[in-house]
Amino acid sequence: MSVTIKRKNDYIYAFIKGEIDHHTAPEIRETIDDALSTSESAKMLVLDFNEVSFMDSSGVGLVMGRYRYATTLGKKIRVDNLDNRNYKIMQMSGIERIAEINKKGEEN
Repeated sequence: MSVTIKRKNDYIYAFIKGEIDHHTAPEIRETIDDALSTSESAKMLVLDFNEVSFMDSSGVGLVMGRYRYATTLGKKIRVDNLDNRNYKIMQMSGIERIAEINKKGEEN
């Protein structure tokens, strides 16, 4: 598992690679939260799931927690490049009520 942070204009991009489970989620969370807390000018956090190979409920928890933290800092959140399985998981969990979610290949 790894996460790469990139900043561009008013966006913070978190490119997540590998598995998201209870073993890897804390490290991902910490990396993203560090980026959020040091990017005062950013208005949007984009979580890119293009290279996520597996996700369990920890992935939903990761997104929910980043949403809560980002909103305390006045930022919005978007989840991009979800495969069909993870897109359905995010839909069933209600994530799309709090964040924009996009399947792989959809316009962002």
